[in-house]
Amino acid sequence: MSESHTPPSGSARLNTGVAHNARVWNYWIGGKDNYEVDQRVGEHVASIIPVIRDIARADRDFLGRAVTHLTRELGVRQFLDIGTGLPTADNTHEIAQRIAPDARIVYVDNDPIVLVHARTLLTGSREGATDYIDADVHDPEAIVARAAATLDMTRPVAVMMLGILNFVLDTDQARDIVRRIMAAVAPGSFLVLTHPTFDPEVGGELQVPAMEFWNENATPPITARSAADIAAFFEGLELTEPGLVSCSQWHAPSGSAVVVPQYGAVAMKP
Repeated sequence: MSESHTPPSGSARLNTGVAHNARVWNYWIGGKDNYEVDQRVGEHVASIIPVIRDIARADRDFLGRAVTHLTRELGVRQFLDIGTGLPTADNTHEIAQRIAPDARIVYVDNDPIVLVHARTLLTGSREGATDYIDADVHDPEAIVARAAATLDMTRPVAVMMLGILNFVLDTDQARDIVRRIMAAVAPGSFLVLTHPTFDPEVGGELQVPAMEFWNENATPPITARSAADIAAFFEGLELTEPGLVSCSQWHAPSGSAVVVPQYGAVAMKP
């Protein structure tokens, strides 16, 4: 997963013979931008952890509720969405710009198939701005520097890291990435994060065998973490209500959500 600032088309890094997370995730949420190998691996993972489709949908629904809350209730007008994934319905910019047409969004990913689709589909309002940069989460300084071409880094930014830090296998390195990105944004900015867990309290026992299969048969490798390790990503930030919970329960209608082994939270930089 190396950074490439100016890939001509992304085809040099596109490998359709090995299942890839962005395409398998797309398959789980009912999308069409995937290959047979992604479907095979996706089905096998689902046979190990049947709730995986619920996790994928819950993560997507969390994004919608979080962006809506940040834009409508908290007045956020800038979003840095790291680990975009393949565009589907109701992407970050679409949700934010429906509420605030002047919202500005920068998407970050480095999967070539995501790059191709993003350049075609991620177009925003005339009043706001929508941009896409090809960069690696392991290089937060490059992400921030290039995002500054579209975002005003002296004003609050919502940093979206949904299902991305699980691909940074070293926990200390993952924490350092978050610290470096949040250090670069203005006070009043937010960290919006989801992350898979193996905690049995939210039904995470099956994550371990599912991820072992994934790491042997697909890319990139992935890890789950405990609630304590995930909570540590928010060190120095102020969690908004209801804190760190199953992402399906964050601001969800009362009694409507199944609990999934994927934590989610939103926190403000004081």
